[in-house]
Amino acid sequence: MLDRDQYTPGPANIARIQKDRGQNNEEKWTLVLVKDLRHSPEKVWQALIDPAHLREWAPFDADGSLGTAGTTVKLTTVGAPALRVTETKVTRADAPEVLEYKWGDFNMRWKLEAFGGGTRLTLWTNIGHRFIAMGAAGWHICFDVLDHLLSGTPIGRLVGPDAMKFDGWQRLHAEYAKQFGIEMPNWPPRAAQES
Repeated sequence: MLDRDQYTPGPANIARIQKDRGQNNEEKWTLVLVKDLRHSPEKVWQALIDPAHLREWAPFDADGSLGTAGTTVKLTTVGAPALRVTETKVTRADAPEVLEYKWGDFNMRWKLEAFGGGTRLTLWTNIGHRFIAMGAAGWHICFDVLDHLLSGTPIGRLVGPDAMKFDGWQRLHAEYAKQFGIEMPNWPPRAAQES
């Protein structure tokens, strides 16, 4: 395993927001992340659906494979203040191209495209305005951890409160908040940063 102290996330350049209107004309924001990985779509697909792979990089654990449409899987959020388990039904699983399901209230749509000898991985997920920069920073790090895992140089899962204490997450959070034009909430609270 690569020493986590040697890991520094790159610039905040893989996430953007997509603004749409809901049924009641309310503004809806979708977080869109795009990362080019040096691995085949088949290899990336396995990392997205297999519970053992997800335990190495994702912000949730799955009690079963996400690889078959119609399958019901329990997703457990890692690092939540209280146990948070949500049951989801995989709504689309077109291997190795498109995967769709819900994680709690978040719609998760993954697209894998063969690109430059590897895979262009895109995630669309709905996150509230107040937390969208935090989500961008967290998913940015998850994608980096995934890339290291698939390259054979794992650095270990870095999610939830552990990620928020990480200097790289703090920088990404600030950069994404600025890019998205949103005020950065005081998160994590100052007391949690100093403990």
